[in-house]
Amino acid sequence: MSGIRSTGFLHLGNYFGAIRNYVRMQEEYTCYFMVADLHSLTTHPDTKELKPNVHRVLAENIACGLDPEKVALYCQSHVYETAELYLLLNMLAYKGELEKTTTFKDKVRQHPENVNAGLLTYPVLQAADILLHRASLVPVGKDQEQHLEMSRNFANRFNHRYREVFPEPFAFNFGEALIKVPSLDGTGKMSKSENQYATIFLSDSDDLIRKKIMKAKTDAGPSAPNMPMPDYIENIFLLMKLVSGADTIQKFEEDYNKAAIRYGDMKKQLAEDMIRFVAPIREKAESIRQDQAYLKRIMEMGAEKARISAAATMEKVREAIGLKYY
Repeated sequence: MSGIRSTGFLHLGNYFGAIRNYVRMQEEYTCYFMVADLHSLTTHPDTKELKPNVHRVLAENIACGLDPEKVALYCQSHVYETAELYLLLNMLAYKGELEKTTTFKDKVRQHPENVNAGLLTYPVLQAADILLHRASLVPVGKDQEQHLEMSRNFANRFNHRYREVFPEPFAFNFGEALIKVPSLDGTGKMSKSENQYATIFLSDSDDLIRKKIMKAKTDAGPSAPNMPMPDYIENIFLLMKLVSGADTIQKFEEDYNKAAIRYGDMKKQLAEDMIRFVAPIREKAESIRQDQAYLKRIMEMGAEKARISAAATMEKVREAIGLKYY
């Protein structure tokens, strides 16, 4: 089980850090993939963009290879049992531990005028999303490990206080290192919210991809053969390894080691390879986004699958707590 917030546009980091794993998982596991529209309300109280954002996230995930026939691809708000489990898990969450989470501290710093209870209990809602399907495998990155640990804590507290209902959820990535896609400005990773000109979005036009990559941070080049690579140059090679052919990568690595590399040529090549990768996803996503009837059917089908699982879990939860009076 995993979820994606319905704010902003999906980018290259989302694809290589998460969605590519989802596509692989759908062939081997029973999967629940959720568009986290309720989560987005904690920091985006203006909801006029909510519907187009949800449609775009659904379309981009499907364009990247998620098959709605194989997985439950659904909107968080369409599964009403989520709210019920969220309420019950809040009785097992403590103010002190919630205030210590890194994401809460970050959001308070970013939105000091909007420190709402939903923001504080964000990890509880995230736990409800996972535990609702009694999921044991959660494909998440390192930045979500603290929240996943809290989900395990809530599951264990519930099992201890009432009776065994929930398995412990753990991060899952096929035993491979998770890829962090670097930003084009040489600082950190690609992000929906930081420097958008340093991020390649799956909806970017060909010309915008070229402009962004040509502005990527470089220098005058190595002054002698076999010099160590600065991290911002390593970043460009890492991006190239994601989308370019082995021969292309080898050529520019050899040029670098000979102190003969021309970064302008390298960036032009990377831009064209990036366009060749992104353009089919962008075009397919746009086609899906225009088909409102198809998106409605996908959301209804996904919600139906998710609610079957959720209803079975909540039956066990109510029984365990003692909320069944007849």
